[in-house]
Amino acid sequence: MDILRFITAGSVDDGKSTLIGRLLYDSKSIMIDHLTAIQQQTKHKALGEIDLALLTDGLRAEREQGITIDVAYKYFSTPARKFIIADAPGHVQYTRNMVTGASNANLIIILIDARNGVVEQTKRHSIIAALLKIPHVIIAINKMDMVDYSEDTFNNIVIDYAAVAESLGLNNITYLPISALNGDNIVEKSELLSWYDGPSLLSLLENISIHQDVNLNITRFPVQYVIRPQSPEWHDYRGYVGKLISGVLKQGDAVTVLPEGLTTTIDYIEHNGKKVNEAFAPQSIVLHLKDDIDVSRGNLIVPSHQLPTVSKEITTLICWMDAKPLQKGNRYWLQINSTMVKCMVCEIQYALDVNTLEQKNNVSYIGLNEIAKIVLKTASPLAFDSYNTLSANGGAILIDEATNVTVGACMLQ
Repeated sequence: MDILRFITAGSVDDGKSTLIGRLLYDSKSIMIDHLTAIQQQTKHKALGEIDLALLTDGLRAEREQGITIDVAYKYFSTPARKFIIADAPGHVQYTRNMVTGASNANLIIILIDARNGVVEQTKRHSIIAALLKIPHVIIAINKMDMVDYSEDTFNNIVIDYAAVAESLGLNNITYLPISALNGDNIVEKSELLSWYDGPSLLSLLENISIHQDVNLNITRFPVQYVIRPQSPEWHDYRGYVGKLISGVLKQGDAVTVLPEGLTTTIDYIEHNGKKVNEAFAPQSIVLHLKDDIDVSRGNLIVPSHQLPTVSKEITTLICWMDAKPLQKGNRYWLQINSTMVKCMVCEIQYALDVNTLEQKNNVSYIGLNEIAKIVLKTASPLAFDSYNTLSANGGAILIDEATNVTVGACMLQ
């Protein structure tokens, strides 16, 4: 059974937490004791019905203010599929939280209040979805009950958002009218939206195909660990462990170990304790090479005919996540998959206005939640792909040398 990772986003009070609560409640994915606790908390708020938003709004400050200020994760499953949901913040000042939640999502649900239509935060979250190359987009037009389930209102919002999507190059978009509060079109089709002939939200989530989201054309294998038992029974055993993040590897393939550039061939592959002739992403495997060469954690094994970029100068888009600003000359650790190298900020090319995509030049520093294009210089060569070509080997993070805190999310260019 595969896993669909998706994130909800939208403006404050568009109903993201209520939507997830309704999805969990109507699909019967809530434990009895959890449901009882939520019912008691709802009574304390003097509401007539259960407050489904409490299922995801876990922080005390969120509950007091009625907003989501961190990414809340929920897990549930149906007979068709398993799901991991990330409920992202709506406020502008929590852009970094949304980037974190969306970084490995297969799908994003962007909520639009039917009364307000496409607003600034709708565009902001759509731009982030486009930058992160999220494969699938559902535009859930919520609170249809507050506009009398009007088909014209729905169609007008679809027209407005289609213009935004075209300008950003967003594809695979599905438009869905819903009422999260009342459960219309969440798990079951609603008779009040009889003019809508598409599936419900849960049906969409269960049936959307994500197999093509894994790139099987470009092969990359980051080495996470080297197994050498050095015991009499396993005297000659040397295996390279890791997750095949993209592509396919076969016994006998000619491969190159980067960044050193050493070449060899695959002797055999182990998966789940058994020898196999080939492996494909996203399997975790043990790779055995024919030649006894120096391979360690952080190396990248690739087909010799399909080399990535290997460089000490790296241009990247970055979402800054730290209160301390990013400035030219700052030093950090740069991590991509299992590879970590020291780096220095050489240049800030421009800051990006996430509302308009306008570039701001002559910027001296980057502040919290801002997105910018910068140039890094690494202490040793790094093997990587463009994020636009292969996000699995083009997404990285910056780590503060002193605190080990993640301070930036990078999309390598």
